[in-house]
Amino acid sequence: MSGLPKARLFDLDISTGSFEQHVAAIAALGREHRSSYVCCVNVHMCMEAQGDPRFAAIVNGADLATADGMPILNGLNKLTGLQQGRVAGNDLLPAILEEAEKQNLGVFLHGGEQSTLEAIVDRAAREFPALRIVDTYSPPFRTATAEERTAEAERIVASGANIVLVSLGCPRQERWMAEMKGQVPAVMLGLGGAFLLYAGLDRRAPKWMRDASLEWAFRLWLEPDRLWKRYLFTNSKFLILRTKEQMRRRREEVD
Repeated sequence: MSGLPKARLFDLDISTGSFEQHVAAIAALGREHRSSYVCCVNVHMCMEAQGDPRFAAIVNGADLATADGMPILNGLNKLTGLQQGRVAGNDLLPAILEEAEKQNLGVFLHGGEQSTLEAIVDRAAREFPALRIVDTYSPPFRTATAEERTAEAERIVASGANIVLVSLGCPRQERWMAEMKGQVPAVMLGLGGAFLLYAGLDRRAPKWMRDASLEWAFRLWLEPDRLWKRYLFTNSKFLILRTKEQMRRRREEVD
């Protein structure tokens, strides 16, 4: 495991520690070629886990499960009394590339369209000229066959990668990483939309909105047709879940 402690939010175990400690832990797993994976937990992932015990087990089986979304972070700190800082996938991606360059760790990019991967490689070459991106792969957007899964694992092994950055969307990427654990001698990070952001194909909310837990509003403004149902139902369910948990803990304190 990573060595970082975890704290429970609802039925999920979230890694605690500074952003720098998370980056160091990920780099250490990669340096050791430890077959492992990292989940960046946001509200969407949390609510997927609430309705699917097997998916919850995948998240809890991660070597690191970071507090990615501000609602997750605020809920964790409110319910546990911690002062945890945010460890978002959008911030982890460039930080991991920088650390990989420093430690000469090979990076494999898995997921996203080929044009997105090429844009990431181009930007990384400018920002981290000594970084080794050992290979990239854009899988088809469908369920892979057993033979294709085996070929994916073999390709990563052959690349000698220390770190595999994964962008398949939640919950697909988390299931993929859990399946590949034990087959791929590298640390895998599920980063989702961070690929698009780093490639310059997406926009991020201003920092003041992120700090105020309003990133969802910015995303909704950008993609209303795709996201309105998710935010209306998923975020509402999360708030209800958090309220119930607060009430349960208060009852326990009284008893």
